Amino acid sequence: MIVLLAALGLLVGGAAEIFLHKILYDRANDRLTETTTRTLGGPRGRPGITQDDFLDYLKQHPPGGVQPGSIVMVFGPDPATGAPGAFGGVVAFRPPTTGERFDPSEGGDYQSLPDAAVRDLAALAPTAEHVRVDLGGDRGDYLVSSQFVHNQVVVTGVSLAETQNTLLSVGLVIGGGILLSLIAAGVAGAYIVRRTLEPLNRVAATATRVSELRLDRGEVELAQRVPVEDTDARTEVGQVGAALNRMLDHVGNALEARHNSEMQVRQFVADASHELRTPLAAIRGYAELSRRSRLPIPEEVGHVLRRVESEAVRMTTLVEDLLLLARLDAGRPLDHEPVDLTMLVVDAVSDAHAAGPRHDWRPALPEEPVSVIGDRARLHQVLANLLANARTHTPEGTTVTVGVGATDHEALLTVTDHGPGIPAELQPHIFERFARGDSSRSRAAGSTGLGLSIVHAVVTAHRGTVSVRSVPGRTEFTVRLPLTSPDAAEPVHQHVAEVVQ
Repeated sequence: MIVLLAALGLLVGGAAEIFLHKILYDRANDRLTETTTRTLGGPRGRPGITQDDFLDYLKQHPPGGVQPGSIVMVFGPDPATGAPGAFGGVVAFRPPTTGERFDPSEGGDYQSLPDAAVRDLAALAPTAEHVRVDLGGDRGDYLVSSQFVHNQVVVTGVSLAETQNTLLSVGLVIGGGILLSLIAAGVAGAYIVRRTLEPLNRVAATATRVSELRLDRGEVELAQRVPVEDTDARTEVGQVGAALNRMLDHVGNALEARHNSEMQVRQFVADASHELRTPLAAIRGYAELSRRSRLPIPEEVGHVLRRVESEAVRMTTLVEDLLLLARLDAGRPLDHEPVDLTMLVVDAVSDAHAAGPRHDWRPALPEEPVSVIGDRARLHQVLANLLANARTHTPEGTTVTVGVGATDHEALLTVTDHGPGIPAELQPHIFERFARGDSSRSRAAGSTGLGLSIVHAVVTAHRGTVSVRSVPGRTEFTVRLPLTSPDAAEPVHQHVAEVVQ
């Protein structure tokens, strides 16, 4: 806006200055023409006075009616000696002497010009054209005319000082006016623009608050809306606010539909897992009963029954994992009791040693016990799943270290192995359900892909976090749990609904 106003001011001011320049110089040309006419028209109406006589008179006296400050010079012979010379100068009125009757149309004197100015005037071509000459010193520029009169050169001129001073004064006034106008326009414009865009700031604040909401999981309440006064369709900002409100309505409806669909899926998984437990238990029971029958069973049938029982066990584990995740998703409360993580690690490492005797299991225990508030069975499952993950995805003989520690506010559980590592592209998705490693992590047993997702869900239900850092040769899982005393702890089930899906 300032640039536009500056360009407009310069355009208007420049046009005014150019127009004034033309008018003032036209007037200067008119004054020069009048001065030349008065200078050369002296003999008219004066019987008996010739042009030569009048030129001789001009060499000593200015012509009548010529404006003071004008130049009248005659380049010709000296009336007394006949030698060529330069006569005249700048016209100045001579004050009358005592008793003399002064006629301003006739009286006057010449003020001499510097030699350099006289030489400049003498060098002019006598073409009668109006030209500008800088006479230097305090005289400045003059508009002059030079022409032949009876074999003599007569030069007349008028000062341009007043014209140039007027142009300079007007230019300064216009420039100052433009500058003050730009300052006033800048201050007023900034105030007006900021005041006008205040609704846009409120729209942006609404969008910022919405962007800070977690929309990727659970039930989302999109209560943020642009105020009604900022949704006036007659203004551009109002159109933006109304469009944002419409978009938030659509997004809210979509999130509600997503949540409903998600809840249906969760309910289906929970119901299906619950219903499958009974038939799976029956299958396992019948298979085991058939194998224990007193009647001889063919070897082929026995093998089939063992495989049926093994797959039933694996499916039972999968169903139990799915049911646990469904219950955590539903916000089922966990136990709320002190848990000694040190003893938990000892038990978990002992179980892991029994399940994988060819791995090197090493507990790293602190000197003092570390306790948290939570569900002992679920925290034991967290450690069991992490150790099973290390056993499954690392070769035999790999060293696995389980550490316990504490800071001022949280307890730390670490499971570190020196296996081949987790591929970088898989690490961001390692805690998602049914996420499986590729061939770079060899398997010694099957995996459902739910172990680490259960770890994440249980840890989050305890208001903690779990992370992984893995490079070839070293993989470390870190579990952080709030180090809260039993008296100050709040119920864990209040945070179960925040589980990462």
